Amino acid sequence: MKILHLDTNHNLLINQLNDLGFTNHEDYTSSKEAIIKRIHEYDGFIIRSRFSIDKAFFDAATNLKFIGRVGAGLENIDCEYAISKGVYLISAPEGNRNAVGEHALGMLLSLFNKLNKADKEVCSGKWLREENRGIELDGRTVGLIGYGNMGKAFAKKLRGFDVEVLCYDIKEGVDDENAKQVSLSEFQKKVDVVSLHTPQTPLTLGMVDSNFISAFKKPFWLINTARGKSVITKDLVSALKTGKILGAGLDVLEYEKASFESLFTSELPEAFQYLIDAENVILSPHVAGWTVESKEKLAQTIVDKIKGKFC
Repeated sequence: MKILHLDTNHNLLINQLNDLGFTNHEDYTSSKEAIIKRIHEYDGFIIRSRFSIDKAFFDAATNLKFIGRVGAGLENIDCEYAISKGVYLISAPEGNRNAVGEHALGMLLSLFNKLNKADKEVCSGKWLREENRGIELDGRTVGLIGYGNMGKAFAKKLRGFDVEVLCYDIKEGVDDENAKQVSLSEFQKKVDVVSLHTPQTPLTLGMVDSNFISAFKKPFWLINTARGKSVITKDLVSALKTGKILGAGLDVLEYEKASFESLFTSELPEAFQYLIDAENVILSPHVAGWTVESKEKLAQTIVDKIKGKFC
């Protein structure tokens, strides 16, 4: 079987697939149009998020048996059409879930202790202790929306704290010893922290809007290490201004390109400038699952799943 690699990944991915007897070709620069012209030569390909995989791509890939996506989500792939074509879809949420859990916890603790604000002030010669008095996580209720690989990883990290952890998910019976599953109404009544761990689907696009935010009984902190388009930025900013949202840790942004490699090149809206200037907002460039260790684990997960299916 011949595999085309469209993004660079950990070396073990190609090395182990070679050892398993697969023929591996690499093309990290050709356009999508150029790839489409020769994709019929391959039984599988490996991608991160370089470009979307649509019907035209599948129609050209006449010998395609599988796609390996080195990451958690499959939103850049027309999954329904892939399945209709008999293409096996592989993703690797197991590979970076621990990294995402640690990043979410780091963002939350940094917000509670005003570390980004304090760091900037000390570096500019200001020594403001009372103004940087933090709050503690113990005694609070943390709510997780989406309780799959990422949500469960974050809940596991929270076991060292004296907190109640609630989860809300469209699937029933997903809770475990680390989180109690509740209805959305109970979730919105009780939580002090909301952390998003959902894939990008029609249900989650624009999920966190003004109506969603106003339904919470208490002001809350928001963490988003999932997908940027789940949060309407202007509504988030409005809630930050009124104090309905106390602070936000955003690893993902509504304005990201679909490849996740950069922001849109056009002028960014006023709401984003507010996030940049806000002292109670922490931003990172979609790197929650982007660690030295996760790079290796993501690749290993893809190899293991290919091996389990085709060897």
